[in-house]
Amino acid sequence: MPRTVHCVVLKKEAAGLQSPPWPGELGRRVFENVSAEAWSRWLAHQTMLINERRLSLVKAEHKSYLAAQMEKFFFGGEVDQPAGYVAADEDK
Repeated sequence: MPRTVHCVVLKKEAAGLQSPPWPGELGRRVFENVSAEAWSRWLAHQTMLINERRLSLVKAEHKSYLAAQMEKFFFGGEVDQPAGYVAADEDK
């Protein structure tokens, strides 16, 4: 049976991640509070940030930027969006 967490994004019990997805304290917080579905949403947003901002994961400052964005995405704060970004209407 998969482990469940009360997801801070979905606001309900959902299947959790199998292991911490990031090192350190942030990875532990994500593991304990974020569902696999919400993590997938973050990965899509992270991919958009990497592509639009031309980030390189070998650069420490780019990894720090993504960690800060991840923390905002899951635990509060306004995440960066590409210029001209319009969110899809999820109700349709």
